[in-house]
Amino acid sequence: MYDVIEYAVDDPVATITLNRPDSMNAWTGKMDHEIRDAIARAVADPAVVGIVVTGAGRAFCAGADMKLLDNLSSGSADDADASLADGPDGSGAPGDFDGRFGYLLDVPKPIIAAVNGAVAGMAYPFALSCDLRVLCPDSLFVTAFAQRGLIAEWGLGWLLPRLVGPSVALDLLMSSRRVGADEALAIGLGNYLVESDELLAFCRRYVEQLASSCSPASIAVMKRQVNEHFHRGLGAAEAAAEQLMADSFHRPDFAEGVRSFIEKRPPQFARLTE
Repeated sequence: MYDVIEYAVDDPVATITLNRPDSMNAWTGKMDHEIRDAIARAVADPAVVGIVVTGAGRAFCAGADMKLLDNLSSGSADDADASLADGPDGSGAPGDFDGRFGYLLDVPKPIIAAVNGAVAGMAYPFALSCDLRVLCPDSLFVTAFAQRGLIAEWGLGWLLPRLVGPSVALDLLMSSRRVGADEALAIGLGNYLVESDELLAFCRRYVEQLASSCSPASIAVMKRQVNEHFHRGLGAAEAAAEQLMADSFHRPDFAEGVRSFIEKRPPQFARLTE
């Protein structure tokens, strides 16, 4: 179905592979469209508990295709690629979860970036919009925007300080210096560091653990809490959490979670379809 990505489901994991290895999986308008479509398919599929995104070859994604950038700078980009210079609806002013990559924060299933190599330019906010980043020794992060006469694109000025703090974020943005796997893990860009040949297997085991012991409905609510409540003060976040907790008491997952604990057996939670 896709030209520049691969999509596969093996219960409980959907794997999306950026598949332009000859160009280090450089981002294009078509890739943007295909990833959005694949994410929507994974959300609608009850066999999918978690989504893993990775790159083919030696890079995760080298950022926007340089030919695309050249066409944008000369005003000769086609419609699909030109859309990357504005918000998805053309307005340039999306809501919190309507942006180029911000929509990933609103996906109710966990998304793991399996960072198999370089993450550069617009791939940086893409990777940071995933819920977790699993690194390997080949992982490399570089913002690159200052070197291209650009700015912190697609929410990176919000996402990066959230993970590493404002001073470190400014260092990475202004210097465009390369950050290897060990430093990325130490400063909070990554959650785990594993050997390269274990990268996808580790991500699969992580999702399998979620599928075997955790409520998909609870995961979806908690993901929404973390991403929405970050905008609020503590009081508003706690008030919202109280209502969500009250709602959870009436979900079948709550009854199953208690019953499975009492009966000393693994829980059997229903899968999500939307």
